[in-house]
This record gives sequence, C-alpha cells and structure tokens, in this order.
Amino acid sequence: MTNSTPRLKLSHVTLAVRDIDRMVTFYTEVLGFEVSDRGEPLPGEGEMVFITQDPSEHHQIVLVESPEPPPRAFMLADHLAFRTGTLDDLRAIGLRLAEAGIDSVIPISHGNAWSLYFTDPEGNGVECFVDSPFHVAQPYGDGLDLSTSDDEIEATTRGKVESLPGTQAFDAWRADMTQRLGASG
Repeated sequence: MTNSTPRLKLSHVTLAVRDIDRMVTFYTEVLGFEVSDRGEPLPGEGEMVFITQDPSEHHQIVLVESPEPPPRAFMLADHLAFRTGTLDDLRAIGLRLAEAGIDSVIPISHGNAWSLYFTDPEGNGVECFVDSPFHVAQPYGDGLDLSTSDDEIEATTRGKVESLPGTQAFDAWRADMTQRLGASG
C-alpha cells in the first residue's frame, strides 16, 4: 500500500431524517445553527438542508429527508466526511482505496468541494474531500476526473458553476456567513 497517508479532518455529518422541517427547526431554533443551503439532491431522494455554526464550514450537518432508512450502498445520507488539504491528497486516498480493493469509489464535484465517496468494508458511508475556491449553492453534483491536473479540474468546475445562481468566491460566502452568524472569522 502507498506509504503516504494524507491527513484527514472530520468535517461534517450527514443524517437521514424522517421529518425534515421538525429537524431544521430543532437545529436552528434550539441549537443555534444557520441554514446555509436547501434543496432537492437527486431524483427520488428527499430534500437536503445544510446547516452550520462555523463560517469556515459551509455545513457541519446535512439533514436528508428519508422516510425509510437508506440502503447501505450510495452514501448520500448517513456518512462521515473528512476534509483533506489538496487534490493530490485526494488522488493518494483514491490510490490507497484501489490498493485496498475498495471498488465502490464515486468521484463527485460539488462545485464547492471535490469528493470521493465510498463505503468501508462494513458498508458505512465515507466521504473524503478537498475544498474548491468556489461557493456553489447546494445540493450540486457533477463528475470529477482526478486524472486531470489541478488547473484543469478548477477550470472545468469554474466553467460549469460560474453562471449558477449563488456561485461566488468561497471567501466572499464565508464573510457573509460570518456576518449572519455574528461570529468573528
């Protein structure tokens, strides 16, 4: 197995919930989170609500409406998410997963991040990602080709998201969220 192990930082938790409005009310009104985005993810999936208390984190929790428990396959809901530092780190993780025989890896560009989704040997969902320089309203998903250069990945992402409503530099989004949260950032 590859010797280099990229450092991972726990970023967010994604929870399948049955009553999304009740859960959003609880997390915002009782625990003080702020909604950062809300929308429909994929056909056949429930609504997603992204919430945070940290202006450096687009979301700390994602609530995904799911009246029935999700199957242990694609990990849109109920997964652990780890941030890493660079696209090279993400490539190294992909190589380590391949060497370990994990063939369920799904590379996705969320516009605001580039991700690898996979399941661990017991079927638990895991996401490893690196932030992009953009804020893109979520949910958003597109393909990701990690065999291309960093510059090509950034240019491809920019070309696909720059005309979408809400797209801006992540630093501008962070400054706005800092103000909304009344935090110092």
